[in-house]
Amino acid sequence: MDRKNFLQSLAVLPLATTAMKLNELNKMTAPFNSTAQMPVLFLGHGSPMNAIEENEFVTGFRNIGKTIPKPNAILCISAHWETRGTFVTAMKKPPTIHDFGGFPQALFDVQYPALGSPKLASETKSIIKKTIVGLDDKWGLDHGAWSVIKHLYPNADVPVIQLSLDYYQTAQYHYELAKELSSLRKKGVLIIGSGNMVHNLKMAAWDKLNVDGFGYDWAIEANEKMKKFILSNDHQQLINFKSQGKAFDLAIPTPEHYLPLLYALALKEENEKVSLFNDKALGGSLTMTSVKIEAA
Repeated sequence: MDRKNFLQSLAVLPLATTAMKLNELNKMTAPFNSTAQMPVLFLGHGSPMNAIEENEFVTGFRNIGKTIPKPNAILCISAHWETRGTFVTAMKKPPTIHDFGGFPQALFDVQYPALGSPKLASETKSIIKKTIVGLDDKWGLDHGAWSVIKHLYPNADVPVIQLSLDYYQTAQYHYELAKELSSLRKKGVLIIGSGNMVHNLKMAAWDKLNVDGFGYDWAIEANEKMKKFILSNDHQQLINFKSQGKAFDLAIPTPEHYLPLLYALALKEENEKVSLFNDKALGGSLTMTSVKIEAA
């Protein structure tokens, strides 16, 4: 249905319903005008339980949300949407995906009803030249997105789309593709990478999740080296993570949780500063270290 027919259909609805529909339409179709350059975030999302628990990491997400301008929309690159090829969610109302098992019913009951943005999806498709981007109407918001974004914007009043990770491509490819997203930052779009810098669930010490800051030696070593490269802008070392030795091999047994970090770093400009938050190990083999990139 085009805008004209949509508006005509509203004429027969009750006034309150009409106002609601108009508000949703405006959110989905409002132009992305020029803005000051938005920050970029990489969020160590950790367990889906962070969506409903109160802990220092959740506090960190909330606090960082208070330090940045409210965006027109969010583009999230989540570790939990891997595809053959590259896709962007383009539906008007993305469903909340509970892509996990074995957790309490309270977590499955969570809904994050943020609108999508077909307009932003189309613009994202148009500015990426490295590959053909497909417009997806089946995915939605996975827990890599909603479990953290809900703490930044608890009212779900910012449209959200997701960009998938092509698991057939190299880290260098993803870094270069991410750079093509830079113009969105000047249109009020907050770009978020969501994953974990160190993420090896097979080696997690589940009995030590409550031990504050517990990390295996290799996890701490990898995390410290990653932070050194991040803060010194040595992105090539991070792109070449497979050549960094055993600590990195254990920290990144598969790349999907690590690649969203490269998306965030690729968008850093020369005059911007980087800060870290939620910088702590968890359960031996994970780190929650998160990154904020913004104008100096």
